[in-house]
Amino acid sequence: MPHLRLEKLGFTRQGRVILRDLSLSFAPGQLVCLMGANGAGKTTLLRLILGLLRASDGEIMLDGRAVHDFGRRDLARILAYVPQNRETPPPYSVDQIVAMGRLPYKGLMRESRPEDQGIVTRILTRLGLNALRDRPCTSLSGGEYQRVLLARALVQETPVLVLDEPLSGLDFGHQIRLMALLGALGKAGRLVLMTAHQPDLVYRYATHVVLLEHGRVLAQGTPDVILDAGRLSAFYETPLTHHDIADDRFFAGET
Repeated sequence: MPHLRLEKLGFTRQGRVILRDLSLSFAPGQLVCLMGANGAGKTTLLRLILGLLRASDGEIMLDGRAVHDFGRRDLARILAYVPQNRETPPPYSVDQIVAMGRLPYKGLMRESRPEDQGIVTRILTRLGLNALRDRPCTSLSGGEYQRVLLARALVQETPVLVLDEPLSGLDFGHQIRLMALLGALGKAGRLVLMTAHQPDLVYRYATHVVLLEHGRVLAQGTPDVILDAGRLSAFYETPLTHHDIADDRFFAGET
């Protein structure tokens, strides 16, 4: 299982500094949540880790090897990506979209093998999508299509899973089920790296939290240390309180 390390990472676009001097280290078995206001640099950071952008400064290392030293197919066997659900769904069936997650193993021109179809069916069932597998993605709700994108990433069976706001568009029940699933994947030994805006759910399921502000790491650590009302009130510039009930922490605006 690969370790991921960012060394004094920086990124500048058209003269504007997006990220600066980020040094972070993540290990297998972690569910890491990146939190920050819109424009803090969260999505840019994920795209740098995926090799979709090249850093202006610093390095991104997977087990001591620079991300850009990997071929695209080799990298796709290590990193799977769930983007923000802002794209227009393509006119393919759920089954076809999810099966694309097996391309790093079987290639573009080869037909699916029985083991590939078995993996697809298992993941569709796990995410409650099996009944929709023949539906065109254009007929799905935003939340349903978000789960299809997650299923496509899961069938890649990569040791690292990268998700950009995966809770967006999901109802509360599916948010809880998704976070429970991602937490279980972390406990099983994967490294899960995601962006999120829901401190209550992050507190319950994450093992590590990184607060990004204006392209810098403001704070990082375990949820019980990082996520408290005082810190988040300053972070989000709004007065908050928190309430601890059993092992959970709930946040609310002050009245």
